[in-house]
Parts: sequence; C-alpha cells; structure tokens
Amino acid sequence: MFHPKYIISGQLLANIKRITEIVTGLNSRSFSGVILAELEKRAREISAFSSTSIEGNPLPLTDVKRILKNKPEHIRDSEKEVLNYNKALIELNELIADEKQIFDLSLILKIQKTVTQDLIEKNRSGKLRQEPVFVNNPKTRQTVYLPPEHLEVPKLMNEIFEYVIKNENKIDPLILAGIFHKQFVIIHPFIDGNGRTARLATKVLLAKMGLNTFNLFSFENYYNQNVSKYFQEVGLLGNYYDIKNDIDFTSWLEYFTDGIIDELLRVEKQLNQETASPENELKSYHKKIIAYIEKHGFISDRDYAKLIDRAKPTRNLDFRKLIALNIIEKQGNGKATYYKFKNIEK
Repeated sequence: MFHPKYIISGQLLANIKRITEIVTGLNSRSFSGVILAELEKRAREISAFSSTSIEGNPLPLTDVKRILKNKPEHIRDSEKEVLNYNKALIELNELIADEKQIFDLSLILKIQKTVTQDLIEKNRSGKLRQEPVFVNNPKTRQTVYLPPEHLEVPKLMNEIFEYVIKNENKIDPLILAGIFHKQFVIIHPFIDGNGRTARLATKVLLAKMGLNTFNLFSFENYYNQNVSKYFQEVGLLGNYYDIKNDIDFTSWLEYFTDGIIDELLRVEKQLNQETASPENELKSYHKKIIAYIEKHGFISDRDYAKLIDRAKPTRNLDFRKLIALNIIEKQGNGKATYYKFKNIEK
C-alpha cells in the first residue's frame, strides 16, 4: 500500500493557514460576472502558456493569447499543444461546476487523451503506458530518472486513488492534492503528457475538495517562473526501485503550497484592481438593462426607453459600455437593432 512520508513542518502549517485565510476572504466577497469571466479567461491563457512552456513549448504568452482567440488555419504541434490544454481546462471547469465528476482513473485517462490528441499515436493517447519510459533533464537531455516498470503502473495508480479516497476527510486537502501531484509524476503513468495531466488533475482534486477559487488561478504560472526548481521538487533522481522507500514529500509540499499562495495573491491583487476601476462600475441603469435581458432574452432601445428617462444618445452610451465590458453584444441593424448577452468564449 501507498504510505507517503512527510511531516507537518512549521512552514507547511503556516502556508495552509495563509491559503485558508486568502480563499475564505475571496469567497466571502462578491464580484461581477464579467470580471470573473475575464479573470477566468486570463487564467486559462496563463495556464495554457505556462504548463506547455514547462514542457518545452517555445510559444510566448502573446502568441498563446492570439491562438486561443483565433484558431490558426494550419496548426503546428506547438499550437496544437496549447489548444489541447485550453480545451482540457474548459472541459474540467465545466465538470467542476457540475459537481458530479468522480476523481478516478477514467478521468485521468480522459485528461491525458485531451492534452495529447493528434500529438502522439492514438494507441498511446488515453492509455496507460505499456512500455518503459525514461525521464531526461530538459536542459542536458540526459536520463536522470527511471520510473516504475509499466506492469506496475495500474497497481500504483489504484493505490494513489485509494489513498485519496480513504483520506479525503482526514488529511488537509492541500496536503492530499500535493501528495497526489508528486506521486503521479513519480509513477509516470503515460508515454507522454504526464506533467500536463498531473497539473490538470491536481486542479480538479483541489476544486473537488472545496477550493473552488481555482478556476481564476494558474498554479502552473508559479512553476513556470523557475522550471528547474519545479522539476527539482516534483521529480526524482535515480532508479525508482532504489529510492522508493526513502522518498520524503515534505519539501515538495512546502513548495507546492508556496506556489498556491503566490498565485492566490496575484489573483487577489487583480480582483482588487478590477473592482476598483471606475470603467467597470455598473450604475443602476446598466443593471436595469441586464435585468431586462435576463427576463426577456434581449432588449431594444425602445424597450430601454420605457424603463428609464434618459436621452437617446445617453442610452446609446449605456449600451456601448456594456458592450465594452463584454456583457452584451449588438444584433441587427437600424430599427431592428437589439442587444443580448454576449457568449464569452471560454
């Protein structure tokens, strides 16, 4: 059975307390839907960029944003990698919102299949590896770690899921998620896509255990700021069978929670900036437009004129502001013009 070795160090305990304070503070506040949607979009951009960059993808963040906004006609592998990761993020956020997803091997296989789609052979996508793998240093390209034999992978994966299920109400969710993340990387269950799948699965696990702020946040961003440090903490050196009984998760758990704090503080700062901006403030008349659309599905200028005593040029400015905030969009022309909620691309 799987029994990870770690201690609740002073730093780890302080980190868990700090994370709880920040998340509680964020969850107690109310933010407009447009601000949350915009931050979620930014988080996906940063996550898709960071997580693929960690694995050696050369695309800069500006290119990643462009690709996610306008899918290229002819897609290179580097672009496909980004699009796949973004697709996985969207699907997982929907599953998290639905609150019905079971955290099990089938979910992991689905994640890996999504991130590797059209990038590796079909018989290796969405399937546990059936052959040995070697982990190389990304800089020197020399082999630094030999994972468990492929015949042991199903058993080892079952053990980590059993550990999570058995302890989800006994061990702090941050510790449990961190242990899962590192043990997943240690097992290295796939031919390709292990790192990306580990980071996505960890996000689901954290959200499933109640840390639902994470759709606004990209802990991959922290790892990408110092990739060497990330690999040093999450990975191993040597042969799995020589070191498996001496693996200590403590240092990784401290680093893992450091990263969550760093990213939560970034998100908190962004939320404070967004909510403090007068450009984003909605007045009572803007809210009347939104309420009307919520009830009727759309609104015309004629409808709006019946709701409020404002001149036509001023009413046009009200519509333009909501368009600029990506809340509504204009449909039709001339007298047939109407406005409805914008389907924000996720």
